[in-house]
Amino acid sequence: MELREAVRRRRMVRNYRDDPVPRAVVERLTDLARRAPSAGFSQGQYFVVVTGQDLRTRIAELAEEEHYVSLGFPPWISTAPAHVVVCTREEDYHERYREPDKIEDDGSEIEWPVPYWYVDAGASLMLLLLGAVDEGLGAGFFGVHRLPGLRELLDIPADVTPVGVVTLGYPAADQPQGSARRGRKPPAHAVRWERW
Repeated sequence: MELREAVRRRRMVRNYRDDPVPRAVVERLTDLARRAPSAGFSQGQYFVVVTGQDLRTRIAELAEEEHYVSLGFPPWISTAPAHVVVCTREEDYHERYREPDKIEDDGSEIEWPVPYWYVDAGASLMLLLLGAVDEGLGAGFFGVHRLPGLRELLDIPADVTPVGVVTLGYPAADQPQGSARRGRKPPAHAVRWERW
């Protein structure tokens, strides 16, 4: 599939069929995601793959899926056959930027103008979303700000930060909901030439 086609077809899926996603497919997707760019090739992105029904149900409970369902939406988190928790470890970036080829002239680490560990996690996340389209899957995303207890549930180390969860599966019939009904803003809204 051409990249343009994958980008055009990509959307957040929130309704999945029961069919499991083969492990080999998930492995291809996580391999793709770990190839995302990273500042200084720090490679501080990590992925926790969850396919067991019990853990997926617990994640859905943490996300208060019942409330979502009470609004008339399908139970997309618990029914997605696979979850990929995208994480980052900030210290991987500091360690890399303390190495001889990255330190400042005075021997110090750079001043981080942007937390690139989150930028890089976002790049990995996007590769998961696009890779899912290429594999014939649907994918959704929800942020961890709504998931107290996720770290403890999945034994994620204290120095690793979960950024969000990508749900994966074969899409069931569903209609664009919520934000998706807004439509995309025109290019002139976001793109400026030469100056703002």
